[in-house]
Amino acid sequence: MPTDIAGTQDHGMTLPSTEQPTTGTAATIEHRTIYPIPHSERMGHPRDLFSVWFGTNTTILTVITGALASVVFHLPLMTGCLALLAGNLIGGVFMALHAAQGPRLGVPQMVQTCGQFGSMGAVPMIALVVFIYVGFSASNLVVGGEGFQLSVPWLGYTGGVLAVTVLSAFPAFWGYRTIHAMTKIISVACGAAIIWALVVVMSNSDAMATLHHFGHTTLSGFMGAVSVAALWQLAYAPYVSDYSRYLPDSKQGAQHAFHATYWGSALGTILPMFLGATLGAVTPHGSDILPTLMHYLGSGGPIVMVTLIIGITVANGMSIYCGSLSSLMLLQMACPKRHFGMKTRMLITAGIMLFVLALTMLMTHNFMETYTEFLNFLMIIMIPWTAINLIDYYLVQHGTYDVASFFKADGGLYGRYNTPALICYVIGIAVQIPFISNTFYTGPFASMMDHTDISWAAGLILTSLFYILSIKYHKVS
Repeated sequence: MPTDIAGTQDHGMTLPSTEQPTTGTAATIEHRTIYPIPHSERMGHPRDLFSVWFGTNTTILTVITGALASVVFHLPLMTGCLALLAGNLIGGVFMALHAAQGPRLGVPQMVQTCGQFGSMGAVPMIALVVFIYVGFSASNLVVGGEGFQLSVPWLGYTGGVLAVTVLSAFPAFWGYRTIHAMTKIISVACGAAIIWALVVVMSNSDAMATLHHFGHTTLSGFMGAVSVAALWQLAYAPYVSDYSRYLPDSKQGAQHAFHATYWGSALGTILPMFLGATLGAVTPHGSDILPTLMHYLGSGGPIVMVTLIIGITVANGMSIYCGSLSSLMLLQMACPKRHFGMKTRMLITAGIMLFVLALTMLMTHNFMETYTEFLNFLMIIMIPWTAINLIDYYLVQHGTYDVASFFKADGGLYGRYNTPALICYVIGIAVQIPFISNTFYTGPFASMMDHTDISWAAGLILTSLFYILSIKYHKVS
């Protein structure tokens, strides 16, 4: 078993002679794609991850997600904010644990999935994650288009969607350095905009009067809001290593990567979600969150809205960028003898952007309901993957993988299929079903608990236990 990344590069993962080392500034297009980052090109400091995840979360879509605590679960403001806080702090732990994998292995997050599921076993996982990227990107375009329509009326909704798409292209095409640089800027600008909006809304006497009488606390509503916030964090799990894979490999660096990612993502999410919960409670119709925000902000509304939309374009670019990397890995599995570089990534990026643009036109009606069900779907499919990935990385392999095997047709040391992991993944989905409570289905355990949905917690715990037991059984046999 190899001991570090350097060892994997001796197994044929060196940089092809046709591809030059990645150097330059944030304006330089990234040349690396899905292949291991050599130690000679490692750069940056773990603290850079704070702005990546803080800036990514200070967006309009985060505000909309926080509004679900009021609009869907009808919680009073204080109870809703407490649920959102708990969900973010809990879910952020699992999300940030993935961040430490980037500096160690030097490859995108979903490439590592081959080490847990095998070269072919990883295919459905990676394909599902591409679907997740597309879903979040389409949601970003819907919200961004509506925001532009409100703040820059002459653009209209379609013009707003096109504007968000065009602005998203820069981080999506230019890649890693550009994303890191842009998130530093939007962390400050969007953070200030969110704080200003919160202060203005909370200072309004009419809003405070409405908040005083709004909502009622139920266990199912509280757990629903906790689940939404936890899932928001967990949904980033397939992204995380993509933005830490260039960092130098060290034990201390991995620990710092965890803390920078955790606090950046948690703090960057909590305030926008609090704003969303507040707006949801004072909005007569739950789908009119953005007009309500514009109403309370008055003349400052367009400034705040445009600022937050610019932030969402960066987050959207990140989703498309990660989607292109995962799609490249699917292509690599289909053609294991080929090397796919920057030009292929560009073509895939353009294809994803066009597909998302077309999909967006189907999401303009009943967005809150559609988005809630999308989050519910994410919860079911993502939880088992997260549990297996983290247990395998930290408790089974102890961070040591043969990265070269990820790119081999036969899966190298990990084979084409890791049957125990695949079985545990299916079990992980199955064990969630009795605990699910949504508009389509309510499981028996959820019914017994007043429609309280704790499927994500059951999935995390039970999948982890099943995977640990399967590994022990496999070793004994």
